Amino acid sequence: MSVAARVALVTGGATGIGRATCLELARRGIAEIHIGYSRSEDAARSLGVELRALGATAHPLRIDVSDQDSVRRAASQVIGTSGGLDILVNSAGTTRKIEFSDLDAITPELWDEILGTNLLGAFWVCQAFAESLKDRGGSIVNVSSISATRVVGSSLPYSVSKAGLAQLTRALAVALAPAVRVNAVAPGTVVSGWHERLVGAENARAGFEAEARSVPMGRLADAGDIGEAIASVALDFGFVTGQEIVVDGGKALRY
Repeated sequence: MSVAARVALVTGGATGIGRATCLELARRGIAEIHIGYSRSEDAARSLGVELRALGATAHPLRIDVSDQDSVRRAASQVIGTSGGLDILVNSAGTTRKIEFSDLDAITPELWDEILGTNLLGAFWVCQAFAESLKDRGGSIVNVSSISATRVVGSSLPYSVSKAGLAQLTRALAVALAPAVRVNAVAPGTVVSGWHERLVGAENARAGFEAEARSVPMGRLADAGDIGEAIASVALDFGFVTGQEIVVDGGKALRY
């Protein structure tokens, strides 16, 4: 199938890495892009205008990935509107800022929230679209994190959720083979509003400046860097599956 005939869904697509991925897919000629969002409706509709200007048909799509019924309704809507799905990007994610040593701050409700979105949510979406992706020889890209393999990141539950997502990627690569390729992109620190919301704008800027000095490429990634990597893995890596691609400018080499 030509790129111009393909249909994509990006969960968490209205902001941050998801938004950058939608834009990159449109630049590469993807015909239809479903912008998954749970709360950022205005941002999803605004992005839709940008995607249409790039020549893509854009569909804002409300979806709570942690709710299996919501996922099933969204899948029915996507398939009913577009006939099927070729590219699935699981970019929806959540976290809290908690020191790893503060075990008492981690509650059952927090585990449910973070695992429900970051790990189980990705599975529910893959499950809902598996048959369509197999029919069309599709590709899945999960947005993991360097914290899946390093004891870094916003919190212990977040790190564990991303480690689980890395293993889910490998398991699905086998379960859906040979029709569907399943890979993950694991960003390092990304300069974005995500960190500002966690620690405040001033602290985030100071952290970015300090960390950038240890990155071999000389800077931290922005959302566009990760979006480009996701689009490349989804579209170009035709014989690669079950892999986690670290996109951090070489920072992980120095941990």
